[in-house]
Amino acid sequence: MHRLLEHCPELKRTHDLVRRFASVLDNRDATSLPSWLDEVSHSGLPPLAGIAGALREDQHAVAQGIATTYNSGVNEGRITDVKLQKRLMAGRAGVPLLRHRVVLIAHLRRRYADRPTTAPR
Repeated sequence: MHRLLEHCPELKRTHDLVRRFASVLDNRDATSLPSWLDEVSHSGLPPLAGIAGALREDQHAVAQGIATTYNSGVNEGRITDVKLQKRLMAGRAGVPLLRHRVVLIAHLRRRYADRPTTAPR
């Protein structure tokens, strides 16, 4: 990784910015968010500058999301499951089948949630 970052300055800049944002999230401290957004906006990396612009549009909510311990991750996961099943079935089945499949997925998530996961190598 170190050699790769040495050979590509753009990738190194991206890596550094993303790691700093991860540090902000890990520490739950949004005080450095404005300076990070300014740095990303002037980094010369258009994809990251676009993300910074989107975060800046609702910066207060982003800062609250970073600083608070509450989240809607479980609900977002359930909504994603419903949308996935709806797309997979492509209108071929009604609400009873959709409900059955979503309940089955929720059951499987609970069943396998206790198992430890390992990081990919």
